[in-house]
Amino acid sequence: MLFNSLHFLVFFPIVTLIYFLIPQKVKYLWLLAASYYFYMCWNPKYALLMLTSTGITFLSGLAIHRFGKIKNEKKSIVLKKSAVAVSFILNLAILAFFKYFYFILDNVNGILSLFQFQILQPQFDIVLPVGISFYTFQALSYTMDVYRNEIEAERNFFKYALFVSFFPQLVAGPIERSKNLLLQVHAEHRFNYKRTRHGLFLMLWGFFEKLVIADRAAVLVNTVYNDYASYGGLNLILATVFFAVQIYCDFASYTDIARGSAEVMGFELMKNFQQPYFSRSIAEFWRKWHISLSSWFKDYLYIPLGGNKRGAVRKYINIMIVFLASGLWHGASWHFVIWGLVHGLYQVLGAACMKVRVWVTDMLHIKRQSHAHHLFQRLVTFALVCIGWVFFRADTLGDAVAILGKWVTDFNPWMLTDGGLTAMGLDAANLLVFAAAVGVLFLVSVAGYYQIPLRDRILGANVLFRWSVYFILLFAVLIFGIYGPEFSESQFIYFQF
Repeated sequence: MLFNSLHFLVFFPIVTLIYFLIPQKVKYLWLLAASYYFYMCWNPKYALLMLTSTGITFLSGLAIHRFGKIKNEKKSIVLKKSAVAVSFILNLAILAFFKYFYFILDNVNGILSLFQFQILQPQFDIVLPVGISFYTFQALSYTMDVYRNEIEAERNFFKYALFVSFFPQLVAGPIERSKNLLLQVHAEHRFNYKRTRHGLFLMLWGFFEKLVIADRAAVLVNTVYNDYASYGGLNLILATVFFAVQIYCDFASYTDIARGSAEVMGFELMKNFQQPYFSRSIAEFWRKWHISLSSWFKDYLYIPLGGNKRGAVRKYINIMIVFLASGLWHGASWHFVIWGLVHGLYQVLGAACMKVRVWVTDMLHIKRQSHAHHLFQRLVTFALVCIGWVFFRADTLGDAVAILGKWVTDFNPWMLTDGGLTAMGLDAANLLVFAAAVGVLFLVSVAGYYQIPLRDRILGANVLFRWSVYFILLFAVLIFGIYGPEFSESQFIYFQF
């Protein structure tokens, strides 16, 4: 079930209405049933995988809690670490089988073919379960939080199962922590008009981002990237910029709809984005992009590896390991791996060359705190991110290299004046709508950057202004939204991860 489907628009109000009508003591059971129904609309049998992951991590939490009471400290630590290891090994084994089996097999076959050995052929088909990377990482974070004594082990299996499967953020995040979401599962939730308005408005904004901006950009991006050999370098650069907008709005829209729907029911999910394209460095970009995943890798991989406390070389190795893992998390393909490593290399070079960069700016008498210098940093950072997006969006590593090559060898600035701009999948009218919508997004992002509570101000304004904004956004979604044949919905990009 997709957020931008008629199915969800019927499902969500019914679930919410019943949720607020039934007694408090059974609310979590109703949400658990609704969450599993939400997931099973895709493929019922794969709900068993989520249930398995839930059971493993639930039992590991209880085991860690029990082992922590052993008086022999050394024995206690060994047993607690063993419980953590079992939880991670089993969950990551399930994830690896369903997500990386064909990737590993293809690479093994590639090596075997070099020595003219028989190629391995699987006798079964594997379908990647929707959201498996998200709920697996969320469940594993619980295991670590219990081990670190940051939260008590949950005794109620059904409440814990709701934490893992909570439908608003189940299949594309944000990847929640038990310290936030699990504690809210235990809290009492009653209908609140103000909170409901805030949540519905955030959902409406999410639909605007998805249907008006992201899906419109996707038309141009798919047209060009699916036939990149027919386009010049500037076409490909523009398509990459459009993809930067597309993937941000696509993913941010899911997060906003998830956070908004959760807020209506009384839950507060973490923010996943904080104006990432305003970043002045790649390191800052990753503090503002997919925050729930970045913080997960920081807390459960980078810091356990030693972080930056074991010298510069070890720090750089740890960074590369984290971004290798990030690339693999996003997809079982070499172009995702390279995308991750490119971002890791950006950060390593940025840190290693910091003194040189400071020396150059001082030598050129550049004021590092000037608006011009900050703008330059943002433009360079965005350009580097866009280079990375080529590896992310291209179908193969070879395609990515070819596209980047055409940026230089087939640069065609005349396409801006010879009609080439409207030969990329969007006509002039759609380009105008896209530009206007991105303009609105930019203004909203500026407000967010300067921490202006725009949503609070709109919802706190007079009735005429407030409802004018509601209707403008609603009509923009209905009139300018991109819909498939018979109003079919388009999938969110991060569903594939």
